[in-house]
Amino acid sequence: MVDREALLYPTVSDRDGLDEYLQDLADLLPVIERGVARLKRAPTDKEIISDIFRALHNLKGDASICRVELGVLLVHPVETLFSRMRAGEIVFSEVLAEVVLLTLDRLEMALDALAEDRAIAHLRLPVLVDGLEALAAAHGLMLETTSLQLIEDVTGFRPAAIGRTFKASAAPSAGRIAEHAAGDLRFFMGLSSLLDARSPLFKGRTGRVLRLAQETNNAAGKPVNPLQLEAAIYMHDIGMMFIPEAAWLKAGKLGADELKQLHAHPDHGAGLLARMPGWGEAARMVREHHEMPDGKGYPAGLKGEQICEGARIIAIVDAFESITTKHAQRGQGRSVLRAIAEINASDKQFDPVWIQHFNGVVRKRLEAA
Repeated sequence: MVDREALLYPTVSDRDGLDEYLQDLADLLPVIERGVARLKRAPTDKEIISDIFRALHNLKGDASICRVELGVLLVHPVETLFSRMRAGEIVFSEVLAEVVLLTLDRLEMALDALAEDRAIAHLRLPVLVDGLEALAAAHGLMLETTSLQLIEDVTGFRPAAIGRTFKASAAPSAGRIAEHAAGDLRFFMGLSSLLDARSPLFKGRTGRVLRLAQETNNAAGKPVNPLQLEAAIYMHDIGMMFIPEAAWLKAGKLGADELKQLHAHPDHGAGLLARMPGWGEAARMVREHHEMPDGKGYPAGLKGEQICEGARIIAIVDAFESITTKHAQRGQGRSVLRAIAEINASDKQFDPVWIQHFNGVVRKRLEAA
């Protein structure tokens, strides 16, 4: 019987053990995720299945040694799935891959929250573990239906178009706007293209973020000036170009000095916009796009209604893009489903009203796909 209290309100009995397990997790998660990516291409490869099984077994064993009960509870049923695959009882599939990756995401999010003394009840871990245990005992067609139901129960989304990448459209025409504004937008877009070129992972990034921001704003009835929003999207991360690349292209955990440099980038970008006539609204969006409703964002620690609407949109779509980039770095491509799930689980980071508009946009895209 699953200990639901341990999944909803876990306690840290060994802080050093938790820190050690977080490091183990950081080492093993990329190994498992790369293995899943390989298995998608060769779903019956017993060697890959065995490699993933061993990594999961180590992850569960480390959790037990470090006294991190959450790790045991979440990893054990996934390990059972791969044990059955090794035995030839079940066959790996695309939807099983999503279940595995969703579980790993939830484990990572839960432990990060636990390390920072934040609640995890919103992650729906009891629902996840119940579904995983049902899945570990399922056969035949029940594997597919149980997997789909589990994903929907945990995330709120039916994965009808798993793993599809959203395509960015071209930036909208300047149309009848004033000539100087059109020129400014072309300049801003050119700067954003230079930023996108800094890493292969950023290719097409601004276009994707712009399209999502525009559609989310449209879904809410365009409360944010579309031109100001477009300028802010182009410029929201331009401040990164004024800090060392080590502070924002680094794959691992940032040090205190690097974090301080990173937290300055909204002010850099906003400062540029604020010095150009007519872009005051966009400057505010850029400055506030890393603020959070609970006041734990940066650079000013604004709360709730102090954060402008445009910044709230950018916070969501920028995080969505960052999450899919993180998955791409781990060899998984841009997983839409996982990014949606993570956005919706971050209840303190984003405006819940704008999350609903964003969800509506995503659902329409998935249905269209």
